[in-house]
This record gives sequence, C-alpha cells and structure tokens, in this order.
Amino acid sequence: MIVIAGQSYSWSDPLVWAAVVALLVLVLLIVTLRRAGRSAAMTEAMAAQFGQAMGQLGARVQNLSDGQQQLAGGLTHVSEAQAASQAQMLRLMEERLAKVSEAMTQNLSSSARNTAQSLGELQQRLKVIDKAQDNITKLSGDVLSLQDILSNKQTRGAFGEIQLHDIVGKALPPDSYTMQATLSNNRRADCLIHLPNPPGPIVIDSKFPLEPYEALRLAKDNRSVQAARQAFRAAVRLHIKAISEKYILEGETADGALMFLPSEAVYAELHANFTDLVQASFAARVWIVSPTTCMATLNTMRAILKDARMREQAGAIRKALSQLHRDMEIVVERVDKLNTHFGQARADLEGIGTAAERAGKRAARLDAFDFGDQAADGRTSVVPLVRPEG
Repeated sequence: MIVIAGQSYSWSDPLVWAAVVALLVLVLLIVTLRRAGRSAAMTEAMAAQFGQAMGQLGARVQNLSDGQQQLAGGLTHVSEAQAASQAQMLRLMEERLAKVSEAMTQNLSSSARNTAQSLGELQQRLKVIDKAQDNITKLSGDVLSLQDILSNKQTRGAFGEIQLHDIVGKALPPDSYTMQATLSNNRRADCLIHLPNPPGPIVIDSKFPLEPYEALRLAKDNRSVQAARQAFRAAVRLHIKAISEKYILEGETADGALMFLPSEAVYAELHANFTDLVQASFAARVWIVSPTTCMATLNTMRAILKDARMREQAGAIRKALSQLHRDMEIVVERVDKLNTHFGQARADLEGIGTAAERAGKRAARLDAFDFGDQAADGRTSVVPLVRPEG
C-alpha cells in the first residue's frame, strides 16, 4: 500500500503504476536534460578545443609543407652536389686509373726489359756453366789420363821430366842448363845446371819411385800399412843411393845432387813421417825438392849465375867505364871550345849592337837637320866641291 494525500493506493492499482512511470519518465527527462546541457557545454568546449587543435594542426601542416619544400630543395641541392661530387670523383678516378695504367705499362715495359736482360744474362751464365761443364769433363778425362800416366813407370818418368823442364825453363836462362845431359860415366841426367865453380854443375833427377807411395796411401789395416811403409822406405833409400853414385862425380859435378819429387804430397809425407830418409839424403848429399822448393832453389841458382857472369864481365865493364870516362872528357873539352866560340859570337853581337846604335843616332841627327834655315842665313857648313877664285 502507498498513501498519497491521505488516500491509500494499492501497488497493483494501475494509477499507481502510471504515476510511478510518469515520475520515472520525469526523472529521466530531468537527468537527460541535465546531461544534454552538460553534453552541449562539453560539445562547445570540445568544438573550441577541436577548432584550436585544427588551427594548430593546420599550422603544423603548413610548417610541415614548408619543411617538406625546404627538404625537397635541400634534397635537390644534395642531389646536385652528390652528382657533382660523383662526377668529380669519376674524373679523378679516371685520371688516377690513367696514371696507374701508364705506370703499370711503364713498369711492365721495364719489367719486360729487365726480364729480357736477366734472361740474356742467365743464358750467358748457362753458356759459361756449359763451358765449365765441358772443361770439367775434359779435366776429368785429363785426370784419368794423368792417373794412367802415373800408373806407368815410363810415362810417370816422362811426366816428371816434363814438369821439371817447365820449372827450370821458367827459372833459368836457356844457356844455363841442359836437359838429358850425358856425363863422363855414360849416365844420362834428367837436367844439368851449369853452375860456376864452386859448387860446379849440379844434376837434378826426376825419376822418383811412386809405386811404394801409392801402396802406402791405399793401405787400410795396420799390417798392410807397416808393409807399405817398409817398402817405401827401402825404395827411397835405394833411389837416394843411386842418385849419389850416378850423378855426384868428383871434379865434374858439384858435391851434391837434387832429387825432384813431382808431388807436394810425397814431399810432405817424407818430411812428416820419414825423417830418417831425409837425414839419409842429407848424409848422401842428395837434396830432396818438391815443385815449390825446386823453384826457390833454382831462383837462388839464378842469383849465383848472375853474380858469376857479372864477375866474368867485370873486366869488360871496367874497360867500358874507362872508355866512357874518356868520352866524357872529350865531351867536356868540346863543350869548353864551344863555350869559347859562343863567347866570341857574343862579343861580335855586342860590337854589332854598338855600331848599330851609333848608326841609329847619326841617322836621327841627319833626319833632324834643317836645310831651309841654313839657306836663309846665307851660311852653310857644307864644304864646296870647287875652290873659289881670287
């Protein structure tokens, strides 16, 4: 139940419901109107804000348009600058490529010339190497031939004689030695040096027993080495004795002889390991020489020969000096005479000069003589040619 103005109404009464509905509608209308007023105010505020925002948006759009135009102009300028920069870069790159190409061409040409020159030099060196190889091959053949020579006793003796002849020919004049000279005992010496007395002619023998030395050099074990040493010692002693007996002749040759060894190795072996043989050669007055020591010995002999020949020619030299002294005296006398002649000629020249000077002075006086003045005065110093009358 609901009481309105002292009158009760039931909730099921239609009037109540109509009144309630009308009240609700009124309330809703009032609420709606209030909200509509608020909405209108809000709409006006929003419209004002929207207008302001649109104005700002328009200004921003205008600014954006201006910025876009400026950006377009900047992009155009940047594009033009980039195009110019690219063109300049391309031009520089073309110039650099041209220079690089030219430099590469020059380098390639130079490299080609250097390569050709190097190949030419390499070819020349290869030719030299080929020639050296040929020489080595020839030398190998010569070494084999030398081994064949040294393996034969007769050819080895001939080789020693040839080597000795070469050394002697280089050290001594041709008339101071004789190869294959025959002595009074019918022994033939390989070389005879004609030295004056003393010491007298001296013999050089070049036939050395090389087989024992080769056996000693090829020996391996101690037993074979000892056997080779004994054989070598015996052969050298026998050879020293033979030289002493054959080539040292009293009154004909010197009191000693030379044993020539064609090998420095044999000479070193004797002096290093067979000093007893060297002492034996000293005792037998047989002097052992190698190619080197033989050259030194021959140079000493050359000095002896030179001194002897100078002594032989001392008389002739003194006579020549005396004649030279007389010739110098004659030259001095003739120089003195020539000096006298020069003195006389000098005096004559001085007299001629004095006479010429006097003649010049007289000619000057005659040239300065005034004939016109003397004629005007009526006086003359000229002597008349005709004597005056009266």
